[in-house]
Amino acid sequence: MHKNTLQKNTKIANSIMYYIYTHIDVDIDINELSKNLNISKFHMHKVFKNIFGKNIYESIKSIRLQKAASLLLTNKYSTISEVANLCGYSSHSSFIKAFRNKFESSPKEWRNGAYKKYSNSILQDSNISTETSIDFSNIIATIVDMPEMKSYYIRNNSYINNVKETWQKLYTLILNNKVKKYQMIALLHENPTITDLNNYQYIACIKTDEKEDILTQRLPKFKISNGVYAKFDLQGKGEDILRFIQWVYHDWLVNSEYETTTKPSYIIYHKNNYLNNENLFDISYYISIKF
Repeated sequence: MHKNTLQKNTKIANSIMYYIYTHIDVDIDINELSKNLNISKFHMHKVFKNIFGKNIYESIKSIRLQKAASLLLTNKYSTISEVANLCGYSSHSSFIKAFRNKFESSPKEWRNGAYKKYSNSILQDSNISTETSIDFSNIIATIVDMPEMKSYYIRNNSYINNVKETWQKLYTLILNNKVKKYQMIALLHENPTITDLNNYQYIACIKTDEKEDILTQRLPKFKISNGVYAKFDLQGKGEDILRFIQWVYHDWLVNSEYETTTKPSYIIYHKNNYLNNENLFDISYYISIKF
């Protein structure tokens, strides 16, 4: 495939995926989406399948269920039907069936503790230990009102493979274009500790006001949502980030009075473990909350 064609198709596929994530709580109209992108439905489905390896409907279903799995834990004052509706399901029975097929438990069983076994199996299947020397319970959240942030990004179709190479590409672009003021941000649409990490949508972003013309030529862009977030500061090594996110979702949120929303969480890197030989990180982690 010609380089320009590949870049064009990647942009189309990313636009489709972005649309899905930002409209996951409503009925997604494929006809409307194809009109917005000014391409045929056939071409839209073909491009998406070539870039992501699965069809649009499979992706919509998977994303809806991932959102539901997190909201069932964090939105404990919402009924199962209310959670299903938040994730675009109009039928209670179809939601129950789809959820059981995906997570091997009913939504009620999931809420009552089945999520712990499932989450640990995700990490262990990826050779990630659930043990850590860090006592996360001592970490205090700060509640912050975050602005909308414009970012340029590369989407990586795995949390396990090629993440380091993805960050190296972004960093090379920063150095080549002598960008001085920037932030590196990882956008996490789903809770990675209940998602197949080999098929996870990991999005590496640059936030900057510099060199916009150069960055726009090479990278697609989107806006990270504004709103109220719980902010956690953490330093550590490599895999501690996933263990920490597991604690935030499955301990801190479950035991707090807060609920989360369908907005993605994100990591702002002060030190990026993928870009140093010591595998050390210094991050601020943000998760969308409501009370």
